[in-house]
Amino acid sequence: MTETDPVRSEDTPFEGGPLDGRVLPVLLGMTGHPPKTYRVPVPDPAGGEPTVLCYLRVPRSPGGKVGMRDRWKYVYAPEGKPTGRVRWPWTKPGTPG
Repeated sequence: MTETDPVRSEDTPFEGGPLDGRVLPVLLGMTGHPPKTYRVPVPDPAGGEPTVLCYLRVPRSPGGKVGMRDRWKYVYAPEGKPTGRVRWPWTKPGTPG
């Protein structure tokens, strides 16, 4: 039996929205990056459907040294996740799918 690596997380800052100014541990994926979107379900006090807050991953600071690991932060997206259409490798940017 082989021993697996422990689950890795990274303390990631949040900007905007209800989580503004907080730094939360976010699990890293197989590539070592946190997910592109971070969804936070907030229960409805009246017992209805929960509201889902959406945060998008962006680089923490522009530039940086070559070879340094990318650092990320999450920015509040009140409109939610941008539409995720399929991007085929043979299409030009800006042309419909």
